[in-house]
Parts: sequence; C-alpha cells; structure tokens
Amino acid sequence: MAATQVTDNAEHHRFEITYDGALAGFAEYELTDGGIDLTHTVVRDEFEGKGIGGNLVKHALDEARDRGLRVTPTCAFVKSYIERHPEYGDLVA
Repeated sequence: MAATQVTDNAEHHRFEITYDGALAGFAEYELTDGGIDLTHTVVRDEFEGKGIGGNLVKHALDEARDRGLRVTPTCAFVKSYIERHPEYGDLVA
C-alpha cells in the first residue's frame, strides 16, 4: 500500500500531501484572527480516485482543531467534506 504524508508548508500557505514521495496535491489556506480559511484544494490528475483529497482535508481540519482555529470552508470540496463528515461541523465559523 502506498504511503501518504501531509505537511504544512506555511511559507506557501498550504497543506501538501505526498503519495509515495511525489507531490499529489495541496489545500491552500489563509490564516485569519482565530481562524483558517481553506480556500482551494487541488489533487493532481494522476492521483485522482485514491482518497488523496479526503486525506488532505481531514488532516487540515484535524490541524485546525488541534490549533483551536475556526474553519471557513471557502473551497467547495472542503465544504462538501464537512457536510459528509458532521464530526467537523463544530469547527465551521
């Protein structure tokens, strides 16, 4: 099974996910006072259908929770993920 890893690339304001060491996608964000706006999510075409986007967004939301940040889901994919996973609904600003 392939290994994924998510890191916060704070310099570029995005969470990045790698799949077997290759950059597979990213979720861009903007930090606000007490919150994080998840603005755009990208999964490279060759990694579609592998659960990359879901893993990426889950990590970003878990990180927001750990940091005590409220989430603004500007990105439609993030908003849809939260709707499908109501355990993250309490994070929404």
